Amino acid sequence: MAAFSPWITPLNQTWQEVSPTGWTTVYEGIPAHIDCLGPLLYELFQERWAEIQVGQVVEGGVLEAAFKDPPALCVLYDGYLTVATETWHLHLCLEEHQGGPYSRTPPELRRKRLVGRAALYRRLNPQGQPRQWGIQFWNGAEESLLQIFLPSPFLGPGEDYLPEGKADYQKLSLYERLRAIYVEGKERIPYEDNPLKRPYLAVCRSSRCYPSRHYQPVVEALQSALREANLDIQVITSGCLEVCQQGPVVFYSGDRTWYKRVTPQVARQIVQEHLLKNCPLKAHLFPGD
Repeated sequence: MAAFSPWITPLNQTWQEVSPTGWTTVYEGIPAHIDCLGPLLYELFQERWAEIQVGQVVEGGVLEAAFKDPPALCVLYDGYLTVATETWHLHLCLEEHQGGPYSRTPPELRRKRLVGRAALYRRLNPQGQPRQWGIQFWNGAEESLLQIFLPSPFLGPGEDYLPEGKADYQKLSLYERLRAIYVEGKERIPYEDNPLKRPYLAVCRSSRCYPSRHYQPVVEALQSALREANLDIQVITSGCLEVCQQGPVVFYSGDRTWYKRVTPQVARQIVQEHLLKNCPLKAHLFPGD
């Protein structure tokens, strides 16, 4: 695996789309690999969440969703970025989705789901004046996946248009900064590593699997063992990890290992043996040998 670089190599790709109503969208390409999109999306969803909206725009329909609070979850699992609030969540495929132990994803479908193209954009009205700014993502089949709507200087509280001549151009600072980093490569990524690639342990809490309902003692045992080992690894809970009826299940993102029937004692052994000594617990691996 190549070392993370905080500097983007510009694509130098620009293209335009003109709508039947005379609006022009100017796109500037962003590298679609995980070490570019990971830091970009992590910053937006974890640090700039109050300034953005997410959604989709197609002919005949528009969806826009805002954040009232910081997302409760922002994690990469099996290629998918999951961003979850208390009331809604989104998924975006940033790496090939391998599939769970029971069902592997066919290669062709992996390529289709993956973000294949990304771009920063600004939308100009028929008079050639920029009025909207954002980020667009397409999958491997060139289908529109998601848009992130960036702050507009022409909108005030409640998304009301500001009076003529009262635009707040300070709101363009986020767009301009992202452009300098991810389009032009003039500024460095504000992280020393890819924050979405930091390892974590996920504990299944799915109610569809009776054993996994007893997940909380496993979470607490992992957290305690990690503190004792002085390891900076996050413990999260998740929905179904596709190892049904063999819970509690633990997934380690560092090397994509699933553990089945994890008790608090086994949880501590995972930290002591696997994470500290790189010796996985064969008796609890899924699937086994």
